[in-house]
Amino acid sequence: MALLGANLAWTTLCLGGFRPETQAITTALTAALLLVHLLAAGLNRARIHPAGAWLLPFLVFAAINVLWVTPVPWLGWSDWIGWAQLLAVFWVVLNGIPSRPARQTLFWMLVTLAAVAVLLACYQRFVRPDWLMLGRRQAPQFIGRGSGSFGIPNSLAALLLLLLPPLAAGAVRRGASAVGRTLSGYLAAVLAFGLFLTISRGAWLALALVLAAWPLWGLRGSLGRRLAVVALVAVALGGVMTVLYLNVAPVRERLSLLQRDLGERSRPILWRGAWEIFEEHRLWGGGAGSFNLRFEKHRPESLQDNPRWAHNDYLNTLSDYGVVGFVLLFGGVGGVVWQAARARRAARPAPSPPSSSRLQPLVAGLAAFATQLFVDFHFKIPALALAFATMAALAVREAWPHDEAGSGAARPGVRWRPMLAGGVALAIAVGFLGFIAPLQRAEALRYGAREAIDRLAIRGADAPTWPPVLAGAAAELRQATELSPRHAGAWADRSYVTALRASVEPANRKSLSHEAEAQARRALAIAPAVPEFWIRLGVALDLQGRSREAGAPYVEALKLAPASALMWYYRAYHLSLDARRADLARAAVEFSLRLDGGNRAAQALRQRLAERSRAP
Repeated sequence: MALLGANLAWTTLCLGGFRPETQAITTALTAALLLVHLLAAGLNRARIHPAGAWLLPFLVFAAINVLWVTPVPWLGWSDWIGWAQLLAVFWVVLNGIPSRPARQTLFWMLVTLAAVAVLLACYQRFVRPDWLMLGRRQAPQFIGRGSGSFGIPNSLAALLLLLLPPLAAGAVRRGASAVGRTLSGYLAAVLAFGLFLTISRGAWLALALVLAAWPLWGLRGSLGRRLAVVALVAVALGGVMTVLYLNVAPVRERLSLLQRDLGERSRPILWRGAWEIFEEHRLWGGGAGSFNLRFEKHRPESLQDNPRWAHNDYLNTLSDYGVVGFVLLFGGVGGVVWQAARARRAARPAPSPPSSSRLQPLVAGLAAFATQLFVDFHFKIPALALAFATMAALAVREAWPHDEAGSGAARPGVRWRPMLAGGVALAIAVGFLGFIAPLQRAEALRYGAREAIDRLAIRGADAPTWPPVLAGAAAELRQATELSPRHAGAWADRSYVTALRASVEPANRKSLSHEAEAQARRALAIAPAVPEFWIRLGVALDLQGRSREAGAPYVEALKLAPASALMWYYRAYHLSLDARRADLARAAVEFSLRLDGGNRAAQALRQRLAERSRAP
C-alpha cells in the first residue's frame, strides 16, 4: 500500500501525471507495485479475484491494435501503457488489499490528496491565478478557475466527484462515531468548495444528474415516493445553481457562454470527427492513440486547435479501437458490475438501510465520474485513471468480497502458484526495462526538446540565442532516437531541429540539410500518414535547393490535412522561394490566414510577398 500511496501522491501532485517525465516515474512505480504484489501473491498462494480477468481481453486486443492497426505506434503504445496501469492498480487493490482497515486507509489517502489539491486551488484563485505545479504557468483560458495540482480545472473536478458522495454519506452514516461524521462532513464541505472553484459545468451537471437519480435506486419504498424525492432534489439543485448564477460573476459568465453557444462550440466538432473516424474503421478502429491524426481529415476550417483527444472518452475509445475494443472494454466493465451485483444480492438477501451502506456512495462517485467522461478525457490523465481504478476496486470489493465468486458462495477459486507468479513478474520486469522505460524516457526527451525550440519561436528570440538551444535540443533528440528507434515523432523533431540549425549555420548548411532529409525519411518510413512528417521532408529538400522535388511532400501534407492553417503556411513558404510562383504563394498564405488569422509567421510572409511585389 505504501507504493500505491506514493504513486497516487506523486502522480496527482505533478499536474496529474500529464507530462512525459512524470509519466515515466508513474509507470516505474506502477510496475514496482505490480511486481511486489505478484511476488507476495505467489509466495502466499493468494486467491485471484475473478473480477480482474474481465478487462484482460481488452488489454490484449489493445496491444494487437498497436502492433497491426494504428498508424502512430509510438503514440499507440503510450495509450496502451495508460490502460495497462489502470488495470494494474485495479488488480492490486482488488487482490492485494484484503482487509477493510487497509482499504479505508487507502480511501483516506485519496481524500487527503484531494484536500491538498483544493488548498492549491484556493491559492490559485485568491493569490496567484496563473500559478501551476512544477513551475508552470496556467493557460489564459483557465485563469480564474481552480485546477489545484492539475493543469485543467475539469481534471480536479473529476477527482472531487469520485470522493464527494462517499464523504457526504460518511457525515450522516448511522453507527459512525461523532468524530468520524464531523470529519467526513468537514472534508465534504472542503471538496464541495473545491468543486465550486473549478467552475466545471460538466462536473456540476454530472453530479446533479447522479444526485437527482440516486433516490430511484438508493431509496426504498414506492415509486411515487422515490419520484417525489427526485423532484425535491432537482428543485434544491436548481435553487443552488440560481443563487450561484445571480451572485458569482465567473459562474454567470460560464453559464452564459453555455447558453450563447447552445451547449458547446468545439466539443461537438470533435465528437462528430470521432464518429466519422469510427464510421470509416468500424471493426478495429482507427488505431490506438490515432484520434489527433485521423481527425485532420475531418477537421473543419473553423477549428484550428490541436485537440489530441475527442473530449469524450467513450467516443475516443470507439474511434481508436472500434466496435471490438469498445465492447471488450465497456463490456468487461459491465460484466464486473453484473457479477458484483449478483454477489451482493446472494450474500445479502436482506440489505441494510441505504444510510448505513458503504457501497452506494462509492457507486455514486464512480457514476458521476463516468458521466463526466461524456465531455472530457479523464482516462488519459494518469492520476485520474489511477484514482478511478482505486475507487472502482474498493467498490467491487465491497459488493463482491474475495471469497464470494459468482453466486456468492465461498469456493476455493483460482490461486497463484509461485512459478506462475514469478514468471509473470519476470515478463513484466523485462517488458518494462526493455521497452516501456526506454520509450517513455525517449518521449520525455523529445517533449522537452520540442518545448525548448517552440519557446524560441513564440518569444521571437534573436538569432544569436538560437544555436546553443538548438544544440541542446539536437543532443536530447539524438538520445531519444537511440533509446527508441521506432519513435517516429522523435525522428521528425530531430529533422526539424537539424533544419533550423542549417538555417542559422550557413557553413554547415549542406551537411545539415542532408541530415534533416535522412531523419525525415526515417520518420516517414515508420508513419507515412502524419502530415507534419511530410513537411519536415519538404523543408529539408528546400534547404538543399531541390525545389522541384520538395513540392510533392507539401502536396502530400495537404492531402492528409486539407484544412490545416499550418500546412497551408508551409506550402506558401515553399512557393515563395520561387519568384515565378509569387501569385500562388500569395494565394496559399491568404488561405492560411483565413483559417488562422493569428499566425504571425503567415502574417510576416504575406508582408514580405507584398513588399516583393511592390519592388521595382
